[in-house]
Amino acid sequence: MTRSSLLPLLLTGPILRHCDSHHFTLNFVTSQALSLESVVFNDASNHPLTRLNTFELALGKQAFFYQIELAQTDLFTDNQVVSYQIIDAVHGDLFSQIDQLTYHQQAQPQFIVKSKIDKLLHGSCRNPHHHSDDALVTADNNIASLTDIQQRPALIMMSGDQVYVDDIAAPMLSAIGQVINLLGLRDEQFMQAPIASSHDIPYQAATMINRASNLLPRTEYPAKLPLYRWYINHPIFTSSAAQNHLVSVAEVIALYLLIWSPELWRLIEIDPQPQGLNQKQLELWQKQLTYINRFVAGLTQVRRLLAHIPSYMIFDDHDVTDDWNLTAKWEYAAYEHPFSKQIIGNALIGYTLFQGLGNQPQNFSQIKPLLSQFFESGQPQEQLQLIEQLFKFEQWHYHLDTSPKLIVLDTRTRRWRSEANLAKPSGLMDWEALMDLQHELIGQDKIIIVSPSPIFGVKAIEAIQRFATFWGASLFVDAENWMAHPGAAEALLSIFLHRKTPQQFVILSGDVHYSFSYDIQIRFRNQSPHIYQITCSGIKNQFPEKLLPIFERLNRYLYARKSPLNWFTKRKRMSIRTRLPNGHKKPQLVNNSGIGEVSFAENGAPKQILVRHGDGSVTEFIANKS
Repeated sequence: MTRSSLLPLLLTGPILRHCDSHHFTLNFVTSQALSLESVVFNDASNHPLTRLNTFELALGKQAFFYQIELAQTDLFTDNQVVSYQIIDAVHGDLFSQIDQLTYHQQAQPQFIVKSKIDKLLHGSCRNPHHHSDDALVTADNNIASLTDIQQRPALIMMSGDQVYVDDIAAPMLSAIGQVINLLGLRDEQFMQAPIASSHDIPYQAATMINRASNLLPRTEYPAKLPLYRWYINHPIFTSSAAQNHLVSVAEVIALYLLIWSPELWRLIEIDPQPQGLNQKQLELWQKQLTYINRFVAGLTQVRRLLAHIPSYMIFDDHDVTDDWNLTAKWEYAAYEHPFSKQIIGNALIGYTLFQGLGNQPQNFSQIKPLLSQFFESGQPQEQLQLIEQLFKFEQWHYHLDTSPKLIVLDTRTRRWRSEANLAKPSGLMDWEALMDLQHELIGQDKIIIVSPSPIFGVKAIEAIQRFATFWGASLFVDAENWMAHPGAAEALLSIFLHRKTPQQFVILSGDVHYSFSYDIQIRFRNQSPHIYQITCSGIKNQFPEKLLPIFERLNRYLYARKSPLNWFTKRKRMSIRTRLPNGHKKPQLVNNSGIGEVSFAENGAPKQILVRHGDGSVTEFIANKS
């Protein structure tokens, strides 16, 4: 009996996506093509499934992606508790045979419809081979402890780096290779690459040592620092951890299937003593395998969480590649080389399928036919056409008509490029995108904005990034923050200073691998809007433990609230107070994997700001009254 014959019907999911009074969106992947008949809510309300509300893609010989989207007026009532079943003509209730899928031994998974955001979860940066604990497991434990379903959060907001396409541990890459074979995922042809197709990619442990140097493309122009010219043939992909950067669509699909569900892991065998590695390499392999095994042990709970709480997502750089569109010069190098352009496009195809489509399905009406054409034919020209359209696509951002209104920013694809120096960091959003944002804010009294990168960062770290940028090392220090580009910074701050800015303004962010919270007001204004920034990162990642305390002390000494250095920053008109973790004045930056939990008052202000850490501890950010 082959391992393929042991495949379960459901490979990943069910994952609840955009759900409100008028929409129900659900994603899952199966090992067999289905004959879907209906969605049943609360064992009574039956909704037939047709081609109009079911999107299906054959990802491989034994992998089929499904998105179910019901959109109709008053599909549910507000605060209604909804259980759901997907009925197939052959298999019946698809989810009834999944172990440990529901809470409190319920018959079906269920969710609650909330138009008012009274509580939400948020976080970013989930790296399977990082040594920290997975905070999504902690979130599931907390949901399981609630006896009243009304106490559940309205949604989960994942604000970037849900996957690390550019940072794959070697044992994970071995698992990806096995999944590709198990499911018969599609081969693809490469252009101007050292190999002809993805079929030629080896997945033996010894071949992963030099994968980056043997496989990834390199630039064809000289890099330049202020004092001298660098060498010409340097890597296009700038991540320091890009040893096992994914390159094919099949690899990206396999990664997504492995991070959301435990099913495929049961058919995977990763050798703890692979041949061809020296002692140092073997020790790294075994350490990463230990962390991945701990990650896998929590996936049953992660699947349960995502089956019960609607989730929304937005990309940051690692969902595609490190430093994605950081500078105009990076863009030139990456998109002018056919192979690197294809690698980036493949990651974006994966993001579209497993993240983007579920946020606002109606925004992708022109992309879905191209996805279907590519997966039906597998032809290079269809792939190229799809990638070109994804690069041109300008609907990655979205908003939810909740109370408060929630606006999710695309800070990656609509960049404000530096005109003075193409090697300097681009603004995270261009003028047009920022004006679109301002238009969304008009007439709102309370708002939640999701920005993958903190709008108000740690000033000492930003100063170090400015210094590195001057010396031509912006890519080395990941020098992208809202204040790095003068035009973008000025336009963004003018939005906050505008007289029609909503009175309650909550910013959710991640990216930085540590957590903190600010209370912000405009100086010298009697009726300043109340601005709150809540940064929570990472879900399974942390900042280097020895380095963050140094930066934290520098920031506290150099940029204290009354420090004159604040007047030399772009935020001099803003009064920023750091909230105190558990009431303690220091440290103010929390370096422990976790997921944020924010409870909101009626007026839209945060009532309680928590981080539930992967190790089970809790940090509450308390307002600084001193």
